[in-house]
Amino acid sequence: MSRDTMSSAGASRDEEPAPDLSLGLLCFFPYRAMETRVMQALRAAGFDDITLAQARLFARLSPGGTRITELAEQAQVTKQTAGFLVDQLERGGYVRRVPDPADARARLVRIATRGQAAIRVARQAEAEAQAEWTRHLGELATAQLRHALTRLREITDPYR
Repeated sequence: MSRDTMSSAGASRDEEPAPDLSLGLLCFFPYRAMETRVMQALRAAGFDDITLAQARLFARLSPGGTRITELAEQAQVTKQTAGFLVDQLERGGYVRRVPDPADARARLVRIATRGQAAIRVARQAEAEAQAEWTRHLGELATAQLRHALTRLREITDPYR
């Protein structure tokens, strides 16, 4: 069927079947869009000193604190790289290091006051993007997507 025939039949270029893209790649596109929106919102709110690498590591911090070795493992970087990024985040006031109550020799990286403020901006940007996606997909499709991705996380996220 020619493009003219498709257009006259009501199909548009946007409705053509996508090439066979992997599920991983199809999950990556919205992730990248979300990450970009969050970083833009952070910059607009005055958190312009945080880099994407720092933000990716920061996002892995648990509320009670996380050891650098755990951050490195989850971010799939060396302990030295994680330590360097934490040093930068600490200088920026986003995190602080505290003694680990479970091990006096270890230290935890915890979110500092400035980090909490950045999280509020990031969460707002995430909520706005999710609302836009829900308007685009509809409530049912969004709920089904969330359910499917949550189930997929059971076998893909060792840190869940």
